[in-house]
Amino acid sequence: MAELVTIAVDVMGGDNAPAAALEGIERALAENPNIRVIACGLPEVVQPFAASHERCEAQPASEVIAMDEHPANAVRRKKDSSIVVGCRLVKEGRAQGFFSAGSTGACLSAATLVVGRIKGIKRPALGQILPGYGKPTLLLDVGANADCKPEYLVQFGLMGAVYMRQLMGVASPKVGLLNIGEEPEKGSEFALECHQQLAQHLSAFGGNAEGRDLLNGSFDVVVTDGFTGNVVLKTVEGASKTLFKYIKDVFMSSPKTKVGALLVKADLAEVKAKLSPDTYGGAPLLGVKGAVLVGHGSSGAEAIANGIAKAAETVQADVAGVIAATLGEEDAR
Repeated sequence: MAELVTIAVDVMGGDNAPAAALEGIERALAENPNIRVIACGLPEVVQPFAASHERCEAQPASEVIAMDEHPANAVRRKKDSSIVVGCRLVKEGRAQGFFSAGSTGACLSAATLVVGRIKGIKRPALGQILPGYGKPTLLLDVGANADCKPEYLVQFGLMGAVYMRQLMGVASPKVGLLNIGEEPEKGSEFALECHQQLAQHLSAFGGNAEGRDLLNGSFDVVVTDGFTGNVVLKTVEGASKTLFKYIKDVFMSSPKTKVGALLVKADLAEVKAKLSPDTYGGAPLLGVKGAVLVGHGSSGAEAIANGIAKAAETVQADVAGVIAATLGEEDAR
């Protein structure tokens, strides 16, 4: 039997907390016998739940960080919040990973301040798997670092390549730089400097990636600054939702198309699942000493269960350890 992986879960985070988080934990435990969960949250919520579920331990936390609070200030002020407590469990070694659908900013702050950065990593990066046609693409950074230096993007590329190799089974990940053209001389001064440093320091660098390349499988990893990455991510999410609204309108427009909708309902559901962020459960924060995944604020039970499972897979693949080792190899060259 495989070794148990312990994941700390913020039960109080997200728009649908705590009900969705508890149901998500229940699903994750039922689907994977090798996962153990420490449920972090208000004692009246987590203690009764843990008492009735095997492989689940309650970790009471007396405070909750709201979505509209200043992230760094809240993390420093609310040291007994479910997010900070969960990250502290990783730092102390009681848990190997952490998942939350709460405030993204607070999760990033707590992971950086409490769990800590891997030695040599200048800035941790938040990644998101995009459902490319034929194969997925990891986009990072998608919000952890609004302002970046070119050397940050080199490390983003290195970490992204490790993630795709360890978690997604890509033998030789191809890394691209998000830009306005594929030619090396295209883009802003920042983009030109990034291109030069990526080409010089990253063996996996495959050149510039245009916006259309994000979903066509041309690259395995695409790096950019967190401001641009966040805009791109939300544009893709919005376009996907709008597309399905149009498709629904077409299918509901007449008796004939309604019959057609019934015939392809299962196929459309499969396509929708491929495009849904719930499938991947959360965005990995790469560059910290542990497996930290941040779910969407609107995450339901399915997304949370998938996020817990992905956090466990990240632990089992030793992504943080491989990033540290790879960074050491790069520095030694």
